[in-house]
Amino acid sequence: MAAIRKPTSAASASAPIAVPGGSASILGMPAASDSEVRGAVRKGYPFRVLDEVSKRLARPSQEINAVLGIPARTFARRKVTRYFTPEESDRIYRLARTVQLSIDVLGDEEKARAWLGTPNRALGGEVPFGLLDTDIGARQVEAVLLRIAYGIFG
Repeated sequence: MAAIRKPTSAASASAPIAVPGGSASILGMPAASDSEVRGAVRKGYPFRVLDEVSKRLARPSQEINAVLGIPARTFARRKVTRYFTPEESDRIYRLARTVQLSIDVLGDEEKARAWLGTPNRALGGEVPFGLLDTDIGARQVEAVLLRIAYGIFG
């Protein structure tokens, strides 16, 4: 499990915390550099990564597909072609990145699953997992997680 590292300078305080290989492990892929991950997203993730994410989240693939914005018919086609498009892969990566951050901050997968599925006051009473369907929603969830990691309340 990758540890959350606090920024050491004021300049780095606004920079996102990098967890090398963290999201890759959620996807069931070997740890990779940012450029390798970017290349894999551009190529399109293999279908098996969604099975890995579904298993790690302990949520049915239909629920994950809804957050990813992948209709059932498209999902069936991807199962046949065995690859997602770059746009779908980018959304899968966003989900994996946020899930990995929740695991890192909260300490384990079970706590992360519970937190992601529980309405959160800092998110206006919304369920964090439900906000992962957009980039702005994922950023809001990540911001709350980073506030938890740094002990910032309110």
